[in-house]
Amino acid sequence: MTVVKVAFTQTPWTGDKESMIALHEEYTRAAAAEGAQIIGYQELFYGPYFGITQDPKYYAYAETIPGPTVTRFAALAKELGIVIVLPIYEEHQPGVLYNTAVVIDADGTVLGKYRKHQIPHLPKFWEKFYFKPGNGGWPVFDTAVGKVGVNICYDRHFPEGWRILGLNGAQIVFNPNATAPGISNKLWEIEQPAAAIANGYFVVANNRVGLEDNEYGDEAVNFYGSSYIVGPDGNYVGEVGSSTQAGYYVRDVDLEQIRTVRERWQFFRDRRPDEYGPIVEH
Repeated sequence: MTVVKVAFTQTPWTGDKESMIALHEEYTRAAAAEGAQIIGYQELFYGPYFGITQDPKYYAYAETIPGPTVTRFAALAKELGIVIVLPIYEEHQPGVLYNTAVVIDADGTVLGKYRKHQIPHLPKFWEKFYFKPGNGGWPVFDTAVGKVGVNICYDRHFPEGWRILGLNGAQIVFNPNATAPGISNKLWEIEQPAAAIANGYFVVANNRVGLEDNEYGDEAVNFYGSSYIVGPDGNYVGEVGSSTQAGYYVRDVDLEQIRTVRERWQFFRDRRPDEYGPIVEH
């Protein structure tokens, strides 16, 4: 398979978990009707972005894997014949919680999960209150549409994870986000294209959009959406998504471009891992 139709979503918090799940089911059905073969949702897709505050009531959003949401979307994936990248709040056991993305194949098989490695703890991003750092490496999943990896939100600031995904054979890396305006805007434009170029693969960068004041009032963050796919040459695949409107997008990704770009630049050939020891020594 050379050309893959890839879909991705961006939406604010609707106000309750069930309506968020139903909305993403709706998006998935609509995208599949347009021919989408794989779809990825935003970070912690079925809840508000609760890192805004430090409140133990949000622990209730955590679910086991498998659990009700994973089971529900596995059935949807099988019904529609679509691969789903499903970012959820994972309960490994009581009090052991992770920011996780589950990858479900087009036949409904749960292929595995990625747990966010780098956990921020900054004003309105109090994530260490909610998550342990990921401990499962950077797996790449052999899906019906190709080799898929995941890097979640804050992970994107660290080049090492992107590189490992490339070395593990990723062709498409999903980067679900909850990213707010400010100093991150410029980074949003630069980091994922830079990662796609350096590692010779496609990056799907999707972000929440809109003001979640229905949950947080005056404390709410106004997420800026602007979701996109970028290719291994650093160019956007189609247009960048809206900075204000919720919705889903479908883009054609030509995996053959990976070979073309890698043979042109030969970054993997010219790497010097024998000289990179200081990265892990300091």
